Amino acid sequence: MVRFVDPLMLFVICATRWDQAKQILYLKRELEVQRARLPRHIKTTSAERAILLRFGKPVGKAIEGLITLVHLSTFQRWVREEEKQANKPRRKRRTPEEIAALIVRIAREIGVGYGRIAGELRKLGIRRVCKSTVANILKDHGIQAAPLRPRSTWKEFIERHKDTLYACDFFTKEVWTPLGRSKFDILAMIHIGSRKVTILGITDHAGGAWMAQRARELAEFFKQQDLPPLMLMHDRDPRFTGRTFDGLLQRMGVPAQPLSPASPNLNAHMERWVQSIKTECLDHFIVFGEKHLRYLVDEYVDYYNTVRPHQGIGNETIPRLKLVTDEPLGEVVCETRLGGLLKHYRRAA
Repeated sequence: MVRFVDPLMLFVICATRWDQAKQILYLKRELEVQRARLPRHIKTTSAERAILLRFGKPVGKAIEGLITLVHLSTFQRWVREEEKQANKPRRKRRTPEEIAALIVRIAREIGVGYGRIAGELRKLGIRRVCKSTVANILKDHGIQAAPLRPRSTWKEFIERHKDTLYACDFFTKEVWTPLGRSKFDILAMIHIGSRKVTILGITDHAGGAWMAQRARELAEFFKQQDLPPLMLMHDRDPRFTGRTFDGLLQRMGVPAQPLSPASPNLNAHMERWVQSIKTECLDHFIVFGEKHLRYLVDEYVDYYNTVRPHQGIGNETIPRLKLVTDEPLGEVVCETRLGGLLKHYRRAA
C-alpha cells in the first residue's frame, strides 16, 4: 500500500522540533550560568533523587550530555540501586495477630522465657516486639512465665525417645485343654518407635524360673539392636518387679522401669495393642489347646508387623511399602488369614 506524506505536515513537525531544540539549548546554557554560582557539591534529598530518576531514565544515553546537577556516575549508581531494590522480594509484614500467634507457638514449643522469645522474633526480622509485649501477650493467652510452665509432658518424652523405648505387658486368654478350661498368659513387647511387636512367651504358669528365662532372652535380644534401649516400661505386676525379672535385667544392663501404680495411660501403646489383638483376633475364637493359641497369636503378630497399616506412624505399614502411583489402578487383590478374619489389600502382580 502506497502512503502519501503531506509536505505541509512534515514542515510543521520539523519546525516544531527545531523550536524545541532551540529552547532546550537555551535552558542548558541558563542552567550552566546558575550552576556556576552554586557550590560544587549539592546534596540531594531522596525526593529529589526520585524526581531526577523519574525524568532522567527515559532519556537513555542522551543523559550524558544533559546532566549537570550531579556527576553521571552518581546518576548511574542511583539507577542501579533503584533496579536492585525493585527486584528485591518484599517481605510481607506480619499483622499483630500473626505476631501474637507466633509468640504463643514459640512459648508452647520450646518453653523459653520472654527475652529468648524476643530474640527468636528478632532473628525472624520482627524487631519491634520487646520483652514486656511478649509477657502481656502470653498472659492474655493464659501462659505463665517460663519457670512456672511445665517443662515437658509424658507424650513429649515418649516422642523424643521413641526409638529407644520398649514396653511389655501380660494379657490372658482362656483355653480349653484336655483337663478343662485354663487361663494362659501371653507376654508381649512393643517397640514404641516402629510399633513392632514381639511375643516373649506364652505359658499357663509364669513362675520365677519362666520369668528369669524371659529376662535372659530379652537381654540377648537388646544386645543385637543398633540402639540400646533407654527404658523397658511395664506395670507393677509382681512378676515384673521381682528379682527374677527386673533384678536380672538390671544386672545385665537393661534399664527396666516400673510405671506408677494404676496408670495404664503411661503404657498406652502396649495397652492399645492388647486391645487390638483381642478385638481383631482372639475374641472371635474358642481356643483349643496351647498349640492353637500359639498359632492364632503368631498369625496375628505377623499380620500386624507386615501388612496392617498403623495410624500412629502415619497409616504406614511397619516395613515401609513402596507406594505405587501409576494409573490405571489395575486389579486389587484381597488377601485373608485365619479363615477370612484378617484381611488386607494389594495390587495384583
